[in-house]
Order: sequence, then structure tokens, then C-alpha cells
Amino acid sequence: MSFPELPDFPWDVLADHAARARTHPDGVVDLSMGTPVDPVPPLIQAALTTAAELPGYPTTHGLPELRTAAVDALERRHGVGGLDPDAVLPTIGSKELVAWLPTLLGVKSVVIPEVAYPTYEVGARLAGASYVRTDGLTALGPAAPGLIWLNSPSNPTGRVLPVEHLRKVIAWARERGTIVASDECYLALGWETEPVSILHPSVNDGDPTGLLAVHSLSKTSSLAGYRAGFVTGDPALVRGLLEVRKHAGLIVPRPVQAAMTEALVDDAHIAAQKSRFAARRAQLRPALEAAGFRIDHSEAGLYLWATRDEPAWATTEWLAARGILVAPGTFYGPAGAQHVRIALTATDERIASAVARL
Repeated sequence: MSFPELPDFPWDVLADHAARARTHPDGVVDLSMGTPVDPVPPLIQAALTTAAELPGYPTTHGLPELRTAAVDALERRHGVGGLDPDAVLPTIGSKELVAWLPTLLGVKSVVIPEVAYPTYEVGARLAGASYVRTDGLTALGPAAPGLIWLNSPSNPTGRVLPVEHLRKVIAWARERGTIVASDECYLALGWETEPVSILHPSVNDGDPTGLLAVHSLSKTSSLAGYRAGFVTGDPALVRGLLEVRKHAGLIVPRPVQAAMTEALVDDAHIAAQKSRFAARRAQLRPALEAAGFRIDHSEAGLYLWATRDEPAWATTEWLAARGILVAPGTFYGPAGAQHVRIALTATDERIASAVARL
């Protein structure tokens, strides 16, 4: 038996540093993963229970009210109008879709960002597709890849792609028949600039052809444990994904669909969660800078992309000795070799403890 050849799972490789950090007298401050620590808002918990007694299979396409809520939320929160609710497809979190999208689309070549969430590479490998890491179109020459991934705001760097860049990528892709998938999981977390969706009319002139936007409710609604996400964009592409996913049984559970609907209808909990992240960021960033770190990009998203101009593992070790666990930039590609990714997902008390140690 031969399984696909995949890289080591990043957080398995971090085990020794995690053990070192846990020996700190005041305990570990784990800033290595973007795992929510704030409770699921009560109104979402209540919505989850409304479908708890239903025994039947849910639909792969999702509840009509869920799809309508997603369309309305994108317009209300991000200025993305004109989407058809039929062109929304709930997913079992966003990572599942990222990992399987090249396979579901049947593409054989994928372009991923130079510094990238590891699952983009994994998705290409699972599909048996070739992949190229690049942030520039000229590096691709005359190639016509099947899929190009964008990620704005970026995980891990927090970089936001300007409208001009997004427009250029779309024009380039449409000339070649390439699908553009934009991972927009951190779209609501702009700090120094306001991120723009690939589905915004300023980017695509109101035409979603060849475009997919991937969204997650894990960060802004604290629903990582619910596995709640969705994809939308080109109606034809979404129809194709729906047909394949129906055959594969890739279905979001019915109670989770009810919870997602409530999360997409309510904006107050989004603002409250963003405020929590902002307060943690306002404490952590100056503390890192005072300790000799430089913060690059990080104008949006859930992370600080930090460096001391030394190998990433040396920085990781330095922080682990102080009980602070972070993710080395090497997890995200060779270009991350001198950075670490520091998450804002820790309680106020743990953030304060990290600040004191720094």
C-alpha cells in the first residue's frame, strides 16, 4: 500500500519545543496555532440545538436560509453584492475544501503563494498535481495552470493584496482558463487596511466567472470546533463542486448548518470578537518590538509575522525557553526561514503573561 507522499505534519515537528515551553513555572503561552479560545457566542449555541432532534440526512447544498444568510452577510460586511444563494456551498470547515479542491476540480497544476498555509501544498499533492510557489505572474511564463490560490489577508504573514494586484491576477487567469481560488478566512480582521474580497465588484467588475472565494467561521465566530465554512463564486464551478461532493458524502451536519445561519445573520458577535483580537494585538506587538523583533506585514489577520533576522528555529527555541510557543516560518515555505508566526489566539491572561516574559 502506498499513501500520498506528504510533508511532516507541522505541529508534530514542534513537539520538542512545546515540551520545553510547558516547563515554564507559569505554564505555556501557546501562540503557535490559530485555535479560538473565546467561548462560542450563546446565540450560536442556542441555534445549534434547534436541529439536535432531527434524524434525517442533511443536504449537501445546505439549508436555503443558510445560503441566503451567507450572501447577505458578504454584502453587508464586505460589499460583495449580486451573488446567487444557489452559488453558495457549505463546507466542513475551510481546510477540508483547501485540501481537496484540486482533486474536486480535477486540475493537474496548482500555483500557491511563496509563503503559504501548508494545506495548499498538501492539496496539490493529494491530487497528484504539480505546484509552484510564487507571488508573481511573470515567474510562470507561458504556463496555463489549472488553479491559482490567493490568500488575502495572508496566513501567515498578514499581508493584504491590493485591488490592483487582484485584478491583474484575474485578467491573467482568464486569458489562460485558470481558476482562481481566494482563501478569505481572515477577511473581517483588517487592522491597518481593509481587505477586499476577490468577489467585490472593484476587483472583478461584477463577473465571478472562474472565481471561488473560501470563507470560514472558525476565527470571527469561534466555530473551529463546529467545522463551519463555505465556498461561493462562479455558479458553474459551485454546481460542479456540489455534484462531486454529493457523491462523496461531504456534508455539513444539520445542527452546524443552523448554527452557521445564526452566525451569518448576527454581526454584533463579530465586532465583539474583533475587538478582543485587537486588544491582544495592541499588547503583544509593542512587547515583541521592545524585545528586538521586527514585525513584517501583519496589517490584517490573526497573526504577527515576526523576525529577529536569524533562523526561524533559533527564534522558536528562544521563545520556548520563555514558555512561549510559536510556529517557525519554515512551516510555510522556504521563504519563511527567518520568521515566526505568532497567533493572537490566547486568553487575555495568557497574552499578558507573554508580554511580561518578553
